[in-house]
Amino acid sequence: MHARVTPELLQRLDRPGPRYTSYPTVPAWTAAFGPADWRAALIDLASQPRREVSLYVHLPYCVKRCHYCGCNAAIPERRADVDRYLDHLERELDLVAAVVGRRKVVQMHWGGGTPNFQTDAQLRRTWSLIADRFELTGEISLECDPRAGRADQPHLLRELGFNRISLGVQDFDPRVQDAIGRRQPEQVTRRFVAACRAARFESVNLDLVYGLPHQTPAVFGESLQKVIDLAPDRLAVFGYAHVPWAKPHQAVIDPATLPSSWERFALYQQAVETLSDAGYVWIGLDHFARPGDDLAIALGERRLHRNFMGYTTRPSLDMLAVGNSAIGEVCDRFAQNATLVGAYEASVASGDLPVVKGLRLTDDDRFRRAVILHLMCNLELPWDLPAALPGRSVLDLVPGVMDQLAPLAVEGLITLDDAGLQVTALGRYFLRNVAMVFDAYLATGEHEPRYSRTV
Repeated sequence: MHARVTPELLQRLDRPGPRYTSYPTVPAWTAAFGPADWRAALIDLASQPRREVSLYVHLPYCVKRCHYCGCNAAIPERRADVDRYLDHLERELDLVAAVVGRRKVVQMHWGGGTPNFQTDAQLRRTWSLIADRFELTGEISLECDPRAGRADQPHLLRELGFNRISLGVQDFDPRVQDAIGRRQPEQVTRRFVAACRAARFESVNLDLVYGLPHQTPAVFGESLQKVIDLAPDRLAVFGYAHVPWAKPHQAVIDPATLPSSWERFALYQQAVETLSDAGYVWIGLDHFARPGDDLAIALGERRLHRNFMGYTTRPSLDMLAVGNSAIGEVCDRFAQNATLVGAYEASVASGDLPVVKGLRLTDDDRFRRAVILHLMCNLELPWDLPAALPGRSVLDLVPGVMDQLAPLAVEGLITLDDAGLQVTALGRYFLRNVAMVFDAYLATGEHEPRYSRTV
């Protein structure tokens, strides 16, 4: 039985809010945190040589920018721009490795941009830059655009050592694709998926986006059925955030072609119900996995984690991050690199870590982070959560929390008892709203307009 949401409930609850890939979230970070602060975090990590890490690598270049894109992407004027970027990536890797040593990386992900935009030689070089400095094992993944991939590219990627691959689809409908500036014929996607299967990737994942221009239940339903026919191991279904004031290239999209708030939610619910009925496990906000997939298994074993890579299978790893705009998390510090490629390269060329903002967590931040991440991963929260603060109750440490939770219980989003709270089937659609109750940085509303809408 699927939960039903009314337009009135949606109107009351659909507001700007964080996705909680971190806590505190990026708008709370400050430029007062700089390269020296990040170096201190890396030094703390170096004092624990056996501590395993994850690694995010940002590769920003694309053939062209899609109108809907919210990523930190760049369009090179010539192929040599990619080589120059890799020169600077190598310098940053040297700066990091010089402090933390040859660290064991048990999760690595390449994002962008379009990581597979690179030539075979550039892909081999990027891999070697990392493998020469770190010990790579475990889940090694990257994002790919099927339009940029050559027929034999999946075999090269598998040969290098990648074992998971995520392919951007967004929507199969040609009218939707034209509106978002990403024409991707169905057969291109199907051929690339088949090539990934032939290359024996352990997991082939697809990304969809709801809330795009001209999407209707019929249009999106057809895309969902085509995706199910492709039988991916995992799916990510993200809501389109139309923020032309932050991403000026999105102004090309006519707001009149976008679904209304209610229509957009209906697409989200349609995805959840269709994929669940097809046998996929709904994980957290927006991920779906086959029951035997590592992500679904991690959910069942309560070791799911959430960070800037999304939902992951390993809890609370420090995350190194390299490349422009990359975000790292090490020893209770967050840091983000310079967003623009030019600024990133200039900083690295000067011999400095390219960090432009970050945050060192307070005791209260650490407590609330444990609470929010547990809620986002497990859909429940015991008041005596050991990972948050042993021996202390959530009720004691979040003033007035029951008063804030009570209206959500009245709406049917959660149940409350002496042991804790449980998110209901209805409340899953508003998980971000529930988590926001525990966010101290939203108390003044100062950061609220910077976020996408919660549903």
